Amino acid sequence: KEVRTYLQHIRMLQQLADQLPPIEVPVPKLKQFRTMARALDASELAELTEEKRYALAAIFIRAQYAKTLDDAAELFIKQVRSLENLAQQKLIAYQLEHAKRADYLIGQLKDVLQAFELEGSDSQRVDAIGGSLRAEVATLLAECDEHMAYAGRNYLPFMLQPYGVVRPLLFNGLELMTLRSTSQDAGMEPLIAAVLSLRNRRHELIEVASLGLNEEDFEWMPKAWRQHVFGKRANALGPGWMHRKYFELAVLVQVKDELKSGDLFIPHSERFDDYREQLVDEATFAHELEAYGEVAGLSTDAETFVSGLRSELVALADAVDQRFPENVHADMVDGRLVLRKAQRPEISSAIATVDKLITERMPATSIVDVLIETAQWLQLPRHFRPFAGTDAQVDDLPRRVITTLFCYGCNLGPTQTARSVKGFSRRQIAWLNLKYVDEGTLERATTDVINTYNKFDLPGYWGSGRSASADGTKWSVYEDNLLSEYHIRYGGYGGIGYYHVSDKYVALFSHFIPCGVHEGIYILDGLMANTSDIQPEIVHGDTQAQSYPVFGLAHLLGIQLMPRIRNIKDLTFFRPEPGKPYKNIQALFGDSIDWQLIGTHLHDMLRVVVSIRLGKITASSILRRLGTYSRKNKLYFAFRELGKVLRTLFLLRYIDDVEIRKTIQAATNKSEEFNGFVKWVFFGGEGVIAENVLHEQRKIVKYSQLVANMVILHNVEGMTRTLAELRKAGTELSPEVLAGLSPYRTSHINRFGDYTLDLEKEVVPL
Repeated sequence: KEVRTYLQHIRMLQQLADQLPPIEVPVPKLKQFRTMARALDASELAELTEEKRYALAAIFIRAQYAKTLDDAAELFIKQVRSLENLAQQKLIAYQLEHAKRADYLIGQLKDVLQAFELEGSDSQRVDAIGGSLRAEVATLLAECDEHMAYAGRNYLPFMLQPYGVVRPLLFNGLELMTLRSTSQDAGMEPLIAAVLSLRNRRHELIEVASLGLNEEDFEWMPKAWRQHVFGKRANALGPGWMHRKYFELAVLVQVKDELKSGDLFIPHSERFDDYREQLVDEATFAHELEAYGEVAGLSTDAETFVSGLRSELVALADAVDQRFPENVHADMVDGRLVLRKAQRPEISSAIATVDKLITERMPATSIVDVLIETAQWLQLPRHFRPFAGTDAQVDDLPRRVITTLFCYGCNLGPTQTARSVKGFSRRQIAWLNLKYVDEGTLERATTDVINTYNKFDLPGYWGSGRSASADGTKWSVYEDNLLSEYHIRYGGYGGIGYYHVSDKYVALFSHFIPCGVHEGIYILDGLMANTSDIQPEIVHGDTQAQSYPVFGLAHLLGIQLMPRIRNIKDLTFFRPEPGKPYKNIQALFGDSIDWQLIGTHLHDMLRVVVSIRLGKITASSILRRLGTYSRKNKLYFAFRELGKVLRTLFLLRYIDDVEIRKTIQAATNKSEEFNGFVKWVFFGGEGVIAENVLHEQRKIVKYSQLVANMVILHNVEGMTRTLAELRKAGTELSPEVLAGLSPYRTSHINRFGDYTLDLEKEVVPL
């Protein structure tokens, strides 16, 4: 019901947006106006001059229309994916329920084979086989047909029943999106039109010719779908007939896949628009290319680029092959790679002693005092200004800012904060967040914290700042909103807070993404958007943080991707030359690299990279299109082929050098420790993000990062003072001891306030 109402809302916005003039405003200014319009209510908007009022209204309506088109696409993708998941679950339940029938049919086959093996004439064998049959032949054949219908993970028949419930919603979404093709192959457009023309048709079987389609229009259709669309019942009526519901489902599933891969786009949307329109033009690209090559340290000439990569892969593969017999941490067992775990370093008694002394000597404080002191050191309130420049600053701004950070960064919410912090109402606390704070405000304040933190000596013992690790942690949100999705690994509904954590322990960037999305899509965004003094060149992550396109794009952006790899024995290494043999690691290699494909499309790949560097498009926007297999997108195949080279180079180093594996493990451990620390900071509301609007959910995750970093900075300042006292007292502090410490300290911080026990107050009798 809610989805249907929302789709009606999108249609109303569509009619309104169609009547508005195009708006030519620079992107930064457009974002500012959009934020300002969102913060104003109707009465405040009415007080503005007519020109400003209508300009803000037009900008906001167009922005909301683009956002709702994205929402419609997300709803469509979720509904179709939900149909597939439900059908797969029903298939498993069906197979478990009918396991006895499979046993019965296999037993019958065994009886027939035993009868066939009896000695004697053919007629005696036939009689023996006939005597072995447990039921009529027609009955057994029907049993076999039903069993085979669901064999080989064929879940498609189970999609029909739930499809009937959501069919109107899917048709509404398909109609609203007005999808267009991003390539010369526009074959899906007539198929979408054909499906929409069937909206009011109820016949189970229809003629292909009645939809204006021919055989060529079905070349994309996989065999699994084809056997249902043109199944027995359709064949019974002759050639040119098909099953209507299976045809609709096949097209809808294909539309879902092509939307995700970028083969289809939605005009006027933000995330699902034609990505080619966001790339720099050829003139700008030609002007910026030389400067890009110098900064990235890569050749922009296709032939030189390819020959350099090829030589590197040949040399490294040969070297690893020669050293492999001496590699005590890796072995080949039955043609499969086995990596032995490196011994976990033990915490020395000196580190444990110093750590205990710091814990004992760190002065006790409250979370609010931590925020007050850190904000005063950095003068953080200066970042909090009204969106409309003409508005006056609020009185007592520092106090209001601290209260807002405590409210949203610790997840108390305005109501509970108003009860805990005297002097403010719920409305006052929520007002500053609405009128003064957007994601940019929080990012600028966070950068201030990081830069100050980086000036301390202590973090220099923990890392160089050259690397960062990215990892996600699930935040619970209410089920009834667009981003919320059930997470299979973590359980429950929510979204993923995705944090980039420096090897110096501080969080550089945060993002809020849906559950189920490949996290690797967002791994490069944090490094590209990071404006702090800590600028990593290496990024670590878990297995979810890598794919062929991610490896390829990271390399061209000058970023070294070094993820932690699970099940490496199942991954394929690619040969630099077809048929090139290896003495010790031959079993690791599969196909060879198509170097010509990389050279042919290097120009197109570099254009994407230059566009990202100039801020025209984000890395996640392009990786979202390249993260799903596409048979149409040549750019996808080029990035995938380049990624094969880079991942093979990385995997060879990964198995050859145990120190690389130790470094990656240590970096990803810091990310996991930060996830635990930020959960500790975000203690209110049982850890559930109560906001249902996406931009507010994103702000909450930014708040959590900012407050966690403020606590980390406060801890480092306290640790620095304590260590200075310990050194004066004669405690030996070697670099190894300092490197073994961590700023994720919580035992000295009171999160829950001070409660006074007044036993002298007068108590009303019971």
